[in-house]
Amino acid sequence: MIENLPSCPKCSCEYTYEMNALVVCPECGHEWVPAESGVAGGDAAAGPVVKDSVGNVLHDGDTVVVVKALKVKGSPSGIKAGTKVRNIRLVDGVAGHDIDCKIDGFGAMQLKSSVVKKA
Repeated sequence: MIENLPSCPKCSCEYTYEMNALVVCPECGHEWVPAESGVAGGDAAAGPVVKDSVGNVLHDGDTVVVVKALKVKGSPSGIKAGTKVRNIRLVDGVAGHDIDCKIDGFGAMQLKSSVVKKA
């Protein structure tokens, strides 16, 4: 556990806290990985590079656009192509789902990077 957590890079709030592998700002809601601030072993912490459907490298906090219509179990309507998804989080998901996000009207879900494009 990190005892001296860094201040928020967006709003400079000093009351940040840890949530799993992320550091979170309670004032603006910004989330980031503390390894990005220069902790030793950065190459091992970087992990695999996640790219969108056109080859752009994705990072935590990016905004993406869904490029094809997706069916959602239990929903009469799916996610339409062109839906904007803000503040994504890259994860090691199941069956190739490597983006964790919240979509308005659907809630929290995981997406494959092959069906999104960086906005």
